[in-house]
Amino acid sequence: MNRFYDIFTFSEDFPLIFTQANFWIFFAVAYFIFALVYKKVPLRNSYLFFISLFFYYKTSGLFIGILIFSTLVDFFIGRTIYRSEHNNKRLALVTLSVCINLFVLCYFKYAYFFTDAFNTLFSTNYQVLNVLAQWGNSFSNQNYFTVDKIILPVGISFYTFQTISYSVDIYRKKLKPLNSILDFGFYVSFFPQLVAGPIVRAESFVPQISKPTFLTKHNFDAGTFLILKGLIKKMLFADFIAMHFLDRVFDTPEMFSGFANIMAMIGYSLQIYGDFSGYTDIAIGLALLMGFELPVNFNSPYKATSAGDFWKRWHISLSTWLRDYLYIPLGGNRKGSTASYIILAVILLGVMLAFRDMYIVCIILLTSLTFFILSIYNHNVRNQINTNINLMLTMLIGGLWHGASWKFVIWGGLNGLGIVVYKFWRKISPYEYKNQWYVRCWKILVTFIFITFTRIYFRGESMGHISRWYSQVANNMDWAHAIDILVHYQAVFWVMLVGYITHWLPQSLKDQIENLYAKSPVFVKITAAVCTGVICYQAFSSDFQPFIYFQF
Repeated sequence: MNRFYDIFTFSEDFPLIFTQANFWIFFAVAYFIFALVYKKVPLRNSYLFFISLFFYYKTSGLFIGILIFSTLVDFFIGRTIYRSEHNNKRLALVTLSVCINLFVLCYFKYAYFFTDAFNTLFSTNYQVLNVLAQWGNSFSNQNYFTVDKIILPVGISFYTFQTISYSVDIYRKKLKPLNSILDFGFYVSFFPQLVAGPIVRAESFVPQISKPTFLTKHNFDAGTFLILKGLIKKMLFADFIAMHFLDRVFDTPEMFSGFANIMAMIGYSLQIYGDFSGYTDIAIGLALLMGFELPVNFNSPYKATSAGDFWKRWHISLSTWLRDYLYIPLGGNRKGSTASYIILAVILLGVMLAFRDMYIVCIILLTSLTFFILSIYNHNVRNQINTNINLMLTMLIGGLWHGASWKFVIWGGLNGLGIVVYKFWRKISPYEYKNQWYVRCWKILVTFIFITFTRIYFRGESMGHISRWYSQVANNMDWAHAIDILVHYQAVFWVMLVGYITHWLPQSLKDQIENLYAKSPVFVKITAAVCTGVICYQAFSSDFQPFIYFQF
């Protein structure tokens, strides 16, 4: 009885997370009721909206108010944009929508980051004050909200981008607004993808809201297969290797050899893929069971042959969102803009002030001066520079989207630099148009190494923590004990090997496995589900392992 009570009340100890039994009890109950109401579209949408609100309440408590606020604002602004005939008014309204959404996001996610940057720039000592929490507590004698710090609501980066896309798509006349606020609330809060994506674009999901649900065998087969695959990715290829090796190394990199630190980075690439891809597989699978299609978010990213190719395969919903709503409006590959130069200059100034390293300052200044001189004397070079500035700016902001820290900016900048460098390299590369298998394998290996070792800025807790990792790799590889590391953590390395092998299997073989599952009788599917449960149970830890992208 107490466990049932925990499921239906907010408790940090019993969150509704895909890897927890509580979620599957919740989903079983929710799906049973859904089966009774799904044929009536308005009732179905209203039901899914309220059940999604309950899900978010279980995940974030009273931060559900922020979600409701964003829903109300963009619903009414979207309707007003559509009804307005004057372009200036439409532009003002969509600007208002974007500004409100970004203000809310920046308040919760970047208040400390911007305050620290301002203090560094102007030698001040301002402190962040949680005004919103104080205002909320003023309505009651009990202090429901923490005043001394700002807590980031789960999933705010994801649903903020969704509400922005809704207003912008209406402004661009790609979409008609929804008539019911309950329908719009359902779009914003659909619980499978609410807290960690994929980011659902309004133009692709809103049309599904008005269509009747058809629960087909194909949806059931594809959905359950994705759910089982996602659970294995998360609980085996992500959580198991993290608990038994990766977290130990990353917590104290100076206590392990450089070899162990490198192996941890290789393992982390598998962990973050298994964690995030596993979540989206489960989310897409759950949506299919309810008759809705969510966008594909991963396409074998470690088969990428360049940094640009990687970002076409990794977190696709974010990459395409940044392309369509940031990169192209900035000028894309056609032209530059004053805004691009100003924002880039501010970011570079921030990096220089944050690190105050003369080498970094000199590199940034010399690179900027070289590009400036070349752009004066060569029109083609100027166009290329404008394109690359827009690209770099998109990647820098994409890095900042992942976290309010300069290390995320550096991570985004390194990925942007990798894309830009490859654009020049492929023009002179003797291997660019060769199709031999060993050439492709070489490209994949180089790309994988580059992506893996930029992630130290993603995984490292601070710049000091990252420096300790580099120090061990540079000064203490300790090759003599490398075999001892492999033997001592052999279970972890076997799992890593299996994980990478399955990732690099040909897509045709993976499709055959999925088709074989779809064509199999029900008892085979039940057996597969039981086996998956056993595997996940064996890898399960009593320590709660949240999804990595919950923090974003």
